[in-house]
Amino acid sequence: MNPFDLTGRLAVVTGARRGIGRAMARALAEAGADVIGVSANLEAAGSDVEKDVTAAGRSFEAIQADFADPAAVTELGRDLAGRERPVDILINNAGTIRRTPAAQHSDADWDLVLQVNLTAQFALARAVGARMVERGYGKIVFTASLLSYQGGITVPGYTAAKHGVAGLTKALANEWAPHGVNVNAIAPGYIATDNTQALRDDAQRSEAILARIPAGRWGTADDLGGATVFLASDAAAYVHGTILPVDGGWLGR
Repeated sequence: MNPFDLTGRLAVVTGARRGIGRAMARALAEAGADVIGVSANLEAAGSDVEKDVTAAGRSFEAIQADFADPAAVTELGRDLAGRERPVDILINNAGTIRRTPAAQHSDADWDLVLQVNLTAQFALARAVGARMVERGYGKIVFTASLLSYQGGITVPGYTAAKHGVAGLTKALANEWAPHGVNVNAIAPGYIATDNTQALRDDAQRSEAILARIPAGRWGTADDLGGATVFLASDAAAYVHGTILPVDGGWLGR
């Protein structure tokens, strides 16, 4: 049997409308999984991610949920945990970023980034993970960051949240590994997405970043697909509490 085969599995991907989330959903579908895509502005039908998934021959369901709204996240968790067909794979990828020097970083920006990137991630993992523990099977993959390891510049809220995601990954793995639930995270490097547009538009910053990446290029969202499938599959059955960098070698520099 192919341990990377996800045929028959149901995957939930948050932040699925574009960028890394869309690429993750596509990779999972190509490996055989049916997909529920979640995003604040995800179209009810006809989205790009839906087209990706159905082109791979898998089913797709769209759910709109704003991770900045705690009540919406609670309702999403209740919905997913209460379904007759259980969630096998949860890709906790939704996120946001605010770039402001620390001395000017507002409470509103801090609260928003922590809510979307950390608090909502825990609330959804708690709801879906509890059902996985009851079943004795499940895969949870968070999207961490290089800033789960480093401090970054002008992103104090994002850095704090992504450090929190790394710790949460380990904490949940410690509790749920004995129950057949794998909890891990992927730490993307500098990926060409909307979140990094400001960096790529700054010629000096972009040059400095590229000079440190051994691979010599910005990553693409599709570079995350293989790691996603691996951690969501039985090939990673003995992988627990790991934060897997996909960074072109940045951390090894």
